[in-house]
Amino acid sequence: MARQIFFIFRTYLDMIIDLIYSFFWEGKRQAIPDLEKRHSILMESAVSLAAKIRNKELKSEDLVNACIERIQSVNPIINAVTDERFEEARKEAKEIDLMIAKGLSEEEFKKKPFLGVPFTAKECHAVKGMLQTLGIKARAHVRAHEDAKCVQLLKEAGAIPIAVTNVPEINKWAETRNLVFGQTNNPYHTGRIVGGSSGGEAALVAAIGSPISLCSDIGGSTRMPAFYCGLFGLNPTAGYTSMEGSALRTGKDDTMASIGFVSRHCSDLGPLTKILVGEKNEELQIDRVVDLKNIKYYYVETSKDLRMSPICPDLRKAMNKVITNLTEEAPSGGAPKRYYHEGFNYMFALWRYWMTHETENFARMITNNTGEANFFVELAKKLVGMSNYTFAAILKLFDDQVMPKVNKEWAEKLTKELKEDLLSTLGSDGVLLFPSAPAPAPYHHSLYLRPFNFAYWAIFNVLRCPAAQVPLGLNGEGLPLGIQVVAAPKNEALCLAVAEHLGKAFGGYVPPCRVLS
Repeated sequence: MARQIFFIFRTYLDMIIDLIYSFFWEGKRQAIPDLEKRHSILMESAVSLAAKIRNKELKSEDLVNACIERIQSVNPIINAVTDERFEEARKEAKEIDLMIAKGLSEEEFKKKPFLGVPFTAKECHAVKGMLQTLGIKARAHVRAHEDAKCVQLLKEAGAIPIAVTNVPEINKWAETRNLVFGQTNNPYHTGRIVGGSSGGEAALVAAIGSPISLCSDIGGSTRMPAFYCGLFGLNPTAGYTSMEGSALRTGKDDTMASIGFVSRHCSDLGPLTKILVGEKNEELQIDRVVDLKNIKYYYVETSKDLRMSPICPDLRKAMNKVITNLTEEAPSGGAPKRYYHEGFNYMFALWRYWMTHETENFARMITNNTGEANFFVELAKKLVGMSNYTFAAILKLFDDQVMPKVNKEWAEKLTKELKEDLLSTLGSDGVLLFPSAPAPAPYHHSLYLRPFNFAYWAIFNVLRCPAAQVPLGLNGEGLPLGIQVVAAPKNEALCLAVAEHLGKAFGGYVPPCRVLS
């Protein structure tokens, strides 16, 4: 009873917070430019674009130029791109067109499935010659000397890097803002957030500026921006994608982070992820055919974690519609079933504990490993306008250096119990439908008053499960809705099959502007 009363109080508190912030941000709302007819090719999937280039129906140079022109059109409004290599990309595209014109064998095309298709990457992934600031002033002019492993693999697949995009400091906040490049804005409503840490990527893809978007996820960093920006996103099973060269990692340390993608098209996620996992796809079988009628469905309507905001009516309705749809589609007796475990009452605490097992040292990294930032010192500097860090980064220092540590025995026991119960329930043919967040994209800065809501994504990093973010169209305010589809490790194919179905059933990606024809 007390818990229920508390959630009722939180519901009204969130309404008041949103009302207060709306007085400022509604007046700041800007529309992004319509997609011109000459750029309509950008609406197609990366798989389709690659096929057209391969079949000489489209020139890579024309596609690269279309991307560049679109980026130049939308970026002044959304502020997603932090560095570009437009001229180099044009030259590389011309060379690819010449190669194709002279003739390439099927074997060569097979080795380069995305030949001639441009891509962008979040700025924490090293792209040779481009800025890799990680959003901190101490690295404001640092450029990468070599490619991250994920970038290298995309290049080997024939894709052309054209730009890198904005991130929060060291990827550690649910809103993409830093003191080097500023704030990235949501193309559906520029007064609202894009999420983090792959926020620049999601904003650019949603604004139809990039066909391939390279992200990463340690606490929702791929799926969160995908949700807030109305996109599909996939975070694959931890341990199957290399983190080498991403956020200064060596790729040798054990981590719950994975490299993933966001896209307007679910059909892109499997083929792109296959490139990153390489030979390990023999285990994952991302491209295996899945019959939806053989899938078992489970769902969680809301978390009972007291740190989280309650699920808003729009997302409750979306969940109910999904359950109804899958009930109608399922064989007799195969309707989705409720699932819950006590572990979902402590999602943030569990993620916070397991983050202490990561090799990253935030206090050192934020100084570019030249020292160690101190919460009390940085708070004092912030109060007099002398700090080199955002308030979000200072809150992270507070959490790391001041707040009591999570009890080791409790966290490991509860994590083990949750994982064992969930995985035994799902097996190799089940998926869990889980809320993406308490509400659609919040107003800028409002997350300071509800900083734990990202744990709806982060709990599945803890469990090292693959999870797909699925867009479900827009609400009455024009903001994207969505849901997560989670499976047991090495069952990405289940996530993608259900994501594809739900995307088609509920509208999937809806452009934030007019697409002129």
